[in-house]
Amino acid sequence: MKTHTKSFVPPALALAALVLDSSLIQPAHAASWTTNSAMTTARSGHTATLLPDGRVLVVGGNNSSGELSSAELYDPANRTWTPTGRQPTARNSHTATLLANGTVLVAAGYDNNGICGTAALYDPATGKWTATGTMTIRHYMHTMTLLANGKVLVAGGTDGTGTAKSENIIKSAELYDPSAGVWTATGSMTTPRAQHTATLLPNGKVLVAGGYNGKIDNNLLASAELYDPATGRWTVTGSLNIARCFHTATLLSNGKVLVAGGCGETDHQPASAELFDPATEKWTTTGALNNGRYGHTATLLHNGQVLISGAGSAELYSPATGTWTLTGSPTAARHFHTATLLPSGQVLVAGVFHSGSHLSSTELYGPATGN
Repeated sequence: MKTHTKSFVPPALALAALVLDSSLIQPAHAASWTTNSAMTTARSGHTATLLPDGRVLVVGGNNSSGELSSAELYDPANRTWTPTGRQPTARNSHTATLLANGTVLVAAGYDNNGICGTAALYDPATGKWTATGTMTIRHYMHTMTLLANGKVLVAGGTDGTGTAKSENIIKSAELYDPSAGVWTATGSMTTPRAQHTATLLPNGKVLVAGGYNGKIDNNLLASAELYDPATGRWTVTGSLNIARCFHTATLLSNGKVLVAGGCGETDHQPASAELFDPATEKWTTTGALNNGRYGHTATLLHNGQVLISGAGSAELYSPATGTWTLTGSPTAARHFHTATLLPSGQVLVAGVFHSGSHLSSTELYGPATGN
């Protein structure tokens, strides 16, 4: 909005001038999805990290050629993608987080030799990667959380042992210290779990919820627990109303956590959603999604609403009403893609695995605006 410096004007005249000044009237725009420039490489199972300068770093993933070591940068100013330095290890289904010093930590996942326990740092200033420490254990289908103290918590997943019918799901957790570049074990979760979610709460604790601890078909979890960085210990907290994995968890502006969709035992794509209240440590159901889904994304928008996208549709959750409304039609049906909130308020959706194909396509979601 423009800033005007004016001398005093009587209220009635000021109002008239405001009405006549069309430059101050912002036109309303409906929510929209628009096709965006394609990535340089088709991929899914990658990560996307918003950098301090507004660009987005996309790393790894896989496609028909296998696991990827490539990385690329998206520039919102001109909507273009450019390759950047390759990470030391090709990896898929890894995790990434922006550290306080502006570098990006990428860790674990699946490489060309199986589940790995390696980690690397990307420096946006140079576009180069450096290996950083060795993890205490291998992780796949794990979570990574940046803590308030600057350290990074990695928890759970599978370590690659066991069989296809009975994976070895772990409850181990470890911490990365950026100042020293080392990994150290911390307290183990109370329950082994993979494909769970981890959410940093306003009080500094980490909420871990759901997932599975054996064969996906019959070992889903409704349990949840809290990690306290001050003690390095985990404690059981209230349980989800529905056991689920491949769901999303989003910290809302009011401090509650919204969990939505995923894979369920009785309903393979539940449309249910629920809220965790850190003050009471209890879960309560909230409005159901219009469409059940898993492998989707959830993005907290600037207006406090949550955008869910995937499987060819998108919808918005309003914390004020506890309801979901469909919002436009994405240009492509996507699973295991990424969604990144840009400084402009738009959401960049990138990559796709759909009908057995990996694509390089991307699109932008523009929230509804105006009076």
